[in-house]
Amino acid sequence: MAAPGFDVAVVGAGFGGMAAALDLAERGASVVLLEALRYPGGCASTFVRGGVRYESGATLFSGLGPGQLFTSWIERHRLDVRTTLLDPLIELRGDFAPVVIGQDKARLVADLAAGAGPGADGVRGFFATQGRAADTLWALFDDPALLPPLGGAALGRHLLRSPGYARLLPWMGQPLGKLIARTGLVDRRTRAFLNATCQITVQCPADEAEAPFAMAALDYPFRGTGHVEGGIGQLAEAVLGAIEATGGEVRRARRVTRIEGDGPGYSLLTSKGETVRARAVVANLLPAALAKCLAEEAPGLAPKRAAVERGWGAAMLYRVARAPASAPQAAHHLALIDDDQAPLDHGNHVFLSISGADEDRGVPPGHRTITASTHVDAAGWAGLPPGEQARVVDDVHRRMRATIARRAPAWAAGTVSELTASPRTFARFVGRPGGFVGGVPKRASRAHYRGLFPRPVRPGLYIVGDAVFPGQSTLACALGGLRTAAHLAHTL
Repeated sequence: MAAPGFDVAVVGAGFGGMAAALDLAERGASVVLLEALRYPGGCASTFVRGGVRYESGATLFSGLGPGQLFTSWIERHRLDVRTTLLDPLIELRGDFAPVVIGQDKARLVADLAAGAGPGADGVRGFFATQGRAADTLWALFDDPALLPPLGGAALGRHLLRSPGYARLLPWMGQPLGKLIARTGLVDRRTRAFLNATCQITVQCPADEAEAPFAMAALDYPFRGTGHVEGGIGQLAEAVLGAIEATGGEVRRARRVTRIEGDGPGYSLLTSKGETVRARAVVANLLPAALAKCLAEEAPGLAPKRAAVERGWGAAMLYRVARAPASAPQAAHHLALIDDDQAPLDHGNHVFLSISGADEDRGVPPGHRTITASTHVDAAGWAGLPPGEQARVVDDVHRRMRATIARRAPAWAAGTVSELTASPRTFARFVGRPGGFVGGVPKRASRAHYRGLFPRPVRPGLYIVGDAVFPGQSTLACALGGLRTAAHLAHTL
């Protein structure tokens, strides 16, 4: 074939793809980023309907603390982005005293223990073990150089940290429920906190969650988690600008329809009829979406696809509401549970992200935007005929409205408009086949560690995003993009 036009073509401007493109551009590689939509971010984006700016999905994410990844991008590239580490961050409401989750973990643990009565020792014992594990694992997120691929200096640092890793080995592949039982944690309110947090981070209940992943994820509120003023799309747009300023090329409204091996590299065909040639490809796509682009499915995609399709979709309510007099001025978040003894899905558990009073969202004074989300069994939903799919989604939306009305009545009463979304919406608009979102559920299994080192699904073709290690969160997707870029840079 003719000499490739680029060293690397990145498909998809989710945070995994953007991180890979930015890192490769900073290393001096020639990079083109092809995005199907006109705005970046994927499931972590801001969209506009009727002049109002809504968050499409992810609204809270880590990496905004001093020295952390997103803060380093903002400072290094002088991005015009304002972030806030909110305190309180989330309020959990149910048939128990509200759990207020702020930046101070010790204060939260003390509150949970105080409310547990004779079960206080179980609460303290659980969080003592969980905290040691989280301290060990979050160092990997705070310093991407500690993630594979590893240089000699990183290996030396890991050796120094080996006592901490040794404490984690017995828990690998084990359910968090084993630690819960060992520490005697029986307090209902604390269990509700664990289940709600695990459901939105590792995508399954606490008893089922793989212990090291869950122990790290439970710390996410206290590890640089915050809010981007004006919407996460502000950060996504700024990162695209940084890619271009660093020498990368960005092409929007370019859905890649075909990826073909072409001699030593690849040819990518786009919805605009273009052919883009590159020596290597990084795809920020779900495995099923990448498979559709290939003439024949790569062997490395099948297990990734199967893992994703055991996961979840989402149903959403996008609202504009009059703010009650008691509402804080800052952006804030409510986790609402209707029945904490039932599965936290299908509208029984609703996460509300409410914009700040001074944000430019295109709403009248005194009003806020609300993104409300709940988990939906996407695999079961996809197997139904269209009429049944619609009925299931309608039932989920009704349950969501009932949960919001019961647990956040002031916000429910102030609602003036509402848009709805379902797994089909994410499949259609965000390019997620089947509407699968949120990543691979981290249920207890050692299989999650098989993707510890970045590997191509075929020579020169890599996949990033929430379908591959470390996955799950916006920060984890970005870190996955960085480690893939570091690995790929050595092959160019």
